[in-house]
Amino acid sequence: MPAVHSASRSQQRAGRQRLDMRLDAEQKELLERAAELSGQTLTAFVLDSARRAAEQAVRDHSLITLSVRDAQTFVEALLNPPPLAPRLARSLRRQRGQTFAR
Repeated sequence: MPAVHSASRSQQRAGRQRLDMRLDAEQKELLERAAELSGQTLTAFVLDSARRAAEQAVRDHSLITLSVRDAQTFVEALLNPPPLAPRLARSLRRQRGQTFAR
């Protein structure tokens, strides 16, 4: 499992941190071969690959993909919301009538 170590003072000033990983010989050989084939150092290859994978994971969890039908249903609900339930309507009216001191 990766571990983040405290950075030295010069690394902290530069905003850089260290990440250590444990991997078996086969994994390391594969990464070294891929880095060599791509013309990068092992560090540059691993960092670039990890960054791209992290960005994709964040994108995958940040976007909602809807079918055309679902998108139309969503827009329709925004443009024409259903009426409020009576208890919720009363509660909102009471809430709007109150003022809050800060």
